[in-house]
Amino acid sequence: MSETVRRRGTAPPPSFSSPPTDDEDYSKPRHGPLMQFLRIVGFGIYFFGTGIFIHLAQLLGLPLYFYNHDWFYAWIALTKQFFGILITTMTQWWSPTLIRISGDKSMAGLLHQDTSGLLTVDFGDRVVLMANHQIYTDWLYLWWIAYTNSLPMHGHIYIILKASLKWVPLIGPAMQLYGFIFMARKWATDQETMRYRLQKLNSRHSQPLTSSSSKPQLDPMWLMIFPEGTNLSANTYGISTKYAEKTSTPMTKHCLLPRHTGLQFCLQELRSTVPYVYDCTIAYEGTPPSGFAAERFGLRSVYFEGLPPKSVNMHWRRFAMDTIPLDDEKEMAAWTLARWREKDELLEVFKQKGKFPADKTAVQIEDGPQEEEFKTAYINTEVRTRSPVELGSVFVPVALAATVGRIGVQIMDRMFGK
Repeated sequence: MSETVRRRGTAPPPSFSSPPTDDEDYSKPRHGPLMQFLRIVGFGIYFFGTGIFIHLAQLLGLPLYFYNHDWFYAWIALTKQFFGILITTMTQWWSPTLIRISGDKSMAGLLHQDTSGLLTVDFGDRVVLMANHQIYTDWLYLWWIAYTNSLPMHGHIYIILKASLKWVPLIGPAMQLYGFIFMARKWATDQETMRYRLQKLNSRHSQPLTSSSSKPQLDPMWLMIFPEGTNLSANTYGISTKYAEKTSTPMTKHCLLPRHTGLQFCLQELRSTVPYVYDCTIAYEGTPPSGFAAERFGLRSVYFEGLPPKSVNMHWRRFAMDTIPLDDEKEMAAWTLARWREKDELLEVFKQKGKFPADKTAVQIEDGPQEEEFKTAYINTEVRTRSPVELGSVFVPVALAATVGRIGVQIMDRMFGK
């Protein structure tokens, strides 16, 4: 629970765990075998049960594709919102922890916190997000950031993923319907796949419930990309180090060397419709001093053993698209590497001080002190929904379809039954 929320007297959200306190460590699970088993069962029922409802809602919308593509995409965006709500409540209840948000001068006035402690960001409706990749579930927190946008964007997020995830049962087909971009890590084939998907994201559509004479508009879109290609671990750091030695590139200490090719291609395709690239440097309090966050914060430890990070720290920067050297490969490679060296420096400061260096102008806290000597450069908040009613909306499409179907069967039975 954040200090800011405590100070305002807001009641904590319902949860089934909490991060270790300062006098606890991560040497052993906080929950015994029986409690872990119960948490696994409860988590499985909640995630997969709700996920089935979401996937069924996706399938209910498939006929719209053959009637009107724009209506179909709007329906899929609605079901994507449902998944955003699912993972938000999943983290809220099974892995609650402090979220510390900060930014530099480029983020002036874009990070807000209201009197209830909720975060609101003002990033716009067409954005490219890039971030370092610390653990497998970094994307959960970034999806939640989309949820907190002033115009909520958790229904319009797109992620670039490994092609191997495409056929994971239930989740894989759902991600395909969401329009996620799957990469085989072979640029000769990936380039055409990415071009096709990005051109679709750049196309204009007529919005549902508007008149036929309305001018087609660009759909909202947040594209999430991890230029490192995979999360940081002992194995991936070793591979990145060998590449650094081969290319005579000084190795970073706290992140992998980034790959600029995919990032450059994305930005080239989207530069006419996306004004800014938002960069997130993410770090987890509780990471072993000489180890990696992925070693400590896996699915089992975070959600089942009761050992989430003591805090999740997200430091934001913004780069105007027209300041990025998109048309020169060498300059783009140098620009990307320079941003990652800056990340490495930020992560070193975090390791030493427990916080990122931040600018006070980036954050606006409602009813918070405005005097320079008292104003903070950080927003302390938590992952949670604005209202518990939002979760109920996930089940409405399938429940409504089932009700209509049942009524239809009863009518047919009365009309044609014996």
